[in-house]
Amino acid sequence: MLPAELMGLDADKFKQLNNLIKNKNFVNSLISNVSNTLLFIKNKKFNSIILNYDSSANNLFLWYQQLIAESLGKKGKGILPIISLMPKDNHSLMQLYLDGPKNNFFTFFYTKAKSHLKINHNKILKSHNYLRNKTVDEIKFSQKIATENVFLQKKIPFRSFEIIHRDEKSLGEIFCFFILETILLGKALKVNPYDQPSVELIKKETTKILI
Repeated sequence: MLPAELMGLDADKFKQLNNLIKNKNFVNSLISNVSNTLLFIKNKKFNSIILNYDSSANNLFLWYQQLIAESLGKKGKGILPIISLMPKDNHSLMQLYLDGPKNNFFTFFYTKAKSHLKINHNKILKSHNYLRNKTVDEIKFSQKIATENVFLQKKIPFRSFEIIHRDEKSLGEIFCFFILETILLGKALKVNPYDQPSVELIKKETTKILI
């Protein structure tokens, strides 16, 4: 909460745990996601790929990447969290995601933008008139929906998060969801989600070299 206070945010609004654990929809969604993830692992799907359509959330998913890898990567078990920046990766990695090895499961993440930036009408070709009067965010969102539709057609497993309001409350809910999900996965996989023993080995080895 200290960084939130230093940034001028309302730290109390981040504290959503007590409210969320009383929310049946939240708890049911949490249990469903944990159960599905365990099924993916059982079926040798170890790559958790985040399709992030919100560039402002990049740091959030760097945190998520650490959370999953550090908490669950033990005893020969774990999940490899991969952050994919959208829509850029639609043109670099999506072909692999759609037709490559089937060892991945996906999370779509999108935040409703307040921007009303539109395509310059004078630069639109006649063949692309469907872009006229469309905001950049409308185009990005349409591509997200289209990608989800293709995933459904190809029976590629995914879940989707859509954030309506970018604020402390929403971020607190996301933190709670991912942390609780990771703890439950750790318990189910019979690993301790709270330590990082092998990373400590590197710290000790580094100290030896520096002394």
